[in-house]
Amino acid sequence: MSSASQHDPELARTLILDELFDLSLYKALRGVTKPDTRHVLDELIVVEAGHLAFWQQFFDSRLDRLDVGRRIKLQLIILVCRLFGETGVHLALEAIEVYGVRKYLSLWRSYKGQPLGKALEGILRDELQHEDVLVTRLTERKINPERIRNIFLGLNDGLVEILGAVSGFFGAFGNPVMVLMAASTTAAAGSLSMAAGAYAAISSEREVQATEAAKKEFLGDKSGGANLPDRPLGSALVVGASYFVGAMVPVLPVLFGAKSAVVSMVAAGSVAILVSTLLAFLSGMDIKRRILLNLAIIALAVSVTYLIGMVANQLWGISV
Repeated sequence: MSSASQHDPELARTLILDELFDLSLYKALRGVTKPDTRHVLDELIVVEAGHLAFWQQFFDSRLDRLDVGRRIKLQLIILVCRLFGETGVHLALEAIEVYGVRKYLSLWRSYKGQPLGKALEGILRDELQHEDVLVTRLTERKINPERIRNIFLGLNDGLVEILGAVSGFFGAFGNPVMVLMAASTTAAAGSLSMAAGAYAAISSEREVQATEAAKKEFLGDKSGGANLPDRPLGSALVVGASYFVGAMVPVLPVLFGAKSAVVSMVAAGSVAILVSTLLAFLSGMDIKRRILLNLAIIALAVSVTYLIGMVANQLWGISV
């Protein structure tokens, strides 16, 4: 077995603590789940305990206590799972599965042909086969990925677009009452537009897939029917409502007396960090990268729209 001195100590620490985190989370979630989910967690606990023991032996390390950051993350995920019940648990399991697979695939490519690469092959088989099957067994019948996507899509679009509008209106008008009126009507119009777009897009997609399924049936293709997307009306309502909720984040500070776009920017930035963190966690992306990307987009939108508002004011003499 390998010596810890032969490998990057930080990498060894990360691999051990990540497995310890997963194991600790699965054990904690047993107390907030139903029997069918608890059964899956019991199987995952066995897998993670094996992974933890393997890395501890491979790196000759008895590290068995989470660091402060992971302990805080653990408590936050448990809190979210308690608040949202089974759906929260299933989302957490799916996110951890995605993150684990991406992490180990990246490491395997980097250390392929080396002792660590060989060690990673066994862990990857568990991630790609055993854990994938166990988690998917729950998530495929409990979670609607399209609905989750629609919620975050609408929320993020409403947040960024209306924050840009608020910034531009302050640059053009400078009067909070006018900004509130303009931003509110823009938010309402945007939510209706997003809902209509989602309805049209999903309706068209369902029609195309239904036609393909009918063709296969006529030709005797037994490969299965079309996997139709979510119902158009339901998706439209989810997207439109999510957009409006996101849009209200920069509008509400103006409603409560904000005299500039600064308060709206702070509120929108805080929510953007939260949304980015959730998106990154659920998709297995790097959380810091996702947050910085979203904040950069917001900063660009605010700067451009405020500049446009100021130019419009100077060119056309807008005054209130």
